[in-house]
Amino acid sequence: MENLHHTLKEKGYTRVKFKISKTQHLLIKAKINGIEGTFILDTGASNSCVDFKGIAHFTLSASDSDTKAAGAGATGMLTQTSVKNTLKMGRWSTKDFGLVIFDMSHVNEALRQYKAKPVHGIIGADILMKGKAVIDYYNHCVYLR
Repeated sequence: MENLHHTLKEKGYTRVKFKISKTQHLLIKAKINGIEGTFILDTGASNSCVDFKGIAHFTLSASDSDTKAAGAGATGMLTQTSVKNTLKMGRWSTKDFGLVIFDMSHVNEALRQYKAKPVHGIIGADILMKGKAVIDYYNHCVYLR
């Protein structure tokens, strides 16, 4: 659609650029609690998450969780949660943002094997739905409202 940007801008959407990695993942820059990180934009991930190393990096307040994480070939992983964070992608932002925290070393090891850079976490469907996301694969951007 030629006028997608114009149409979505009129409806109050903000455009945020992403890059395509060597592994064909969508990589997006985001700030959690004002601190920048690199994330995989993943429509198949139900929740946004960060690695345990992200607790210190993003100054998160973490709590233990009984929920086990699964994904990217791993199951039954211990998790923690962090609530009441801020998230900013481009000019779009949200407050009271919750995260799942788990060991993402298997994800980053897989990226390293393809000589791709590691990521801090994943932006999942929770944020994509909250922002009423429209993904423009051709122009490498996501629109959020």
